[in-house]
Amino acid sequence: MQGSLNAVDRMVNITVQGRDYDIECRLLSPEKTDKDLIVFLHEGLGSVALWRDWPEQLCALANCRGLVFSRYGYGQSTPRPADEKWPVSYMHTQAEHFLPAVLAALGLDNEKPVFYGHSDGSSIALLYAAMYPERTKAIAVAAPHIFVEDITIASIAKAREAYLHTDLPQKFARYHQNPDLTFWAWNDIWLNPEFKLWNIEKYLPDIRCPVLAIQGKDDEYGTLDQIQGIHRVVSNTKLCIIDDCRHSPHKDQPEQLNAALINFITSLNPIQADNK
Repeated sequence: MQGSLNAVDRMVNITVQGRDYDIECRLLSPEKTDKDLIVFLHEGLGSVALWRDWPEQLCALANCRGLVFSRYGYGQSTPRPADEKWPVSYMHTQAEHFLPAVLAALGLDNEKPVFYGHSDGSSIALLYAAMYPERTKAIAVAAPHIFVEDITIASIAKAREAYLHTDLPQKFARYHQNPDLTFWAWNDIWLNPEFKLWNIEKYLPDIRCPVLAIQGKDDEYGTLDQIQGIHRVVSNTKLCIIDDCRHSPHKDQPEQLNAALINFITSLNPIQADNK
């Protein structure tokens, strides 16, 4: 890691569809206003704290600003009510309404960030890039879901057993205000039979920005059909397939992932010889 970054933790209030939410945010080197902004979108059970220090590492190496935040229902953000069930379209709502509201609350709505998504966060990044192409510079999507596979459902069912019969709830309590509400919102909707029809492939042709689609060869939550499906439809897509890597490249192979991301981000900003 190249030095330390200025990290600013904030809670911001947003209003989405008539309801108020407090959202936990961490801004990395916000003073670097002339540098790219990377927005990190966590997985289905993630939060600001669960990223650990990897966003800081990447932003330092890439000389970028960063925004890390916990979505509604995660981390220290507003928990979901116990009687609220997430709909099949919950990721669409995050992309269309919540993500723009968070950026606006932080005064970042006029920027064109680079988005890095992981798992559910990748699907949200893909949807956002399709819905708001003019507001997206590029997206890097790790272990994305564009449709539901049997391997995904099987692994989520195993996660359910682990949550019921191991110390996983105690571990999650370190990272979420209410770990039970967080876990069951995600687990219940993915195991709902209606969710088997969830599919975002029809949105992919609307993506105009460069895409880096990343997946571990040993991903237990999806096959390479996910990133290959993106590559077939979105012409400006580069594939990054990582050996000896499961569902979380930033944990399993951070050096390889960082190298791929730095090359990708650098390609977005070719060096101008006249500025040397």
